[in-house]
Amino acid sequence: MDQNSFIYQFNTAVARGLPGEQSHAALMPINRPFSSDARMNTEEYRQSAVGIVLFNAGESIRCVLIQRPHYDGVHGNQISFPGGKRDTTDSNLEFTARRECMEEISLKTELMTTVGILTEVFIPISKFLVQPYVFFVEKMPQLIPDQREVREIFTFDIHDLLKDNTLKSMDMRFDNDRIQKNVPYFSIEERVVWGATAMILSELKAIIKMF
Repeated sequence: MDQNSFIYQFNTAVARGLPGEQSHAALMPINRPFSSDARMNTEEYRQSAVGIVLFNAGESIRCVLIQRPHYDGVHGNQISFPGGKRDTTDSNLEFTARRECMEEISLKTELMTTVGILTEVFIPISKFLVQPYVFFVEKMPQLIPDQREVREIFTFDIHDLLKDNTLKSMDMRFDNDRIQKNVPYFSIEERVVWGATAMILSELKAIIKMF
């Protein structure tokens, strides 16, 4: 599928309306509230944005993900999209997403065509309100990870999200020895993708199913 065909099908699908928070539900851990409810109960939060970077790879459309380095923090070692908090000098959240893609994976902003905006996700533990932007890159250059922010860059075929064996669940142990039961996740390229990233991918999956 070429760039124009994908963008046409994507825009046609979302013209019917975004799947929204209901599409997040399948990848939400037990007892996690919907983003809109959690945000209403939070006095302060930080605006942030991520880039869902898609590109043509022959017969498939692939998506870029990164793995964070291990560090003392709630998002250390996790799989995520390139992205981060809005700087005071950022003109808007799309600028934030584009800037973070440049800083974290060396993807030049002029190569990125904006395809659309997905439903925002609120992360209660870090109080980030995340706005996902979908970008398409016609010819993907070599991506270079930022040594401080990114441990690894990898890609996957977005149609893998539709496979039955991609959606799984497991018990997860966290640094404070807390165990959370039956956490849903996507198994992507032999990696565990869960939390906000999986919720965003769940909405992307719902959109692809409308093609």
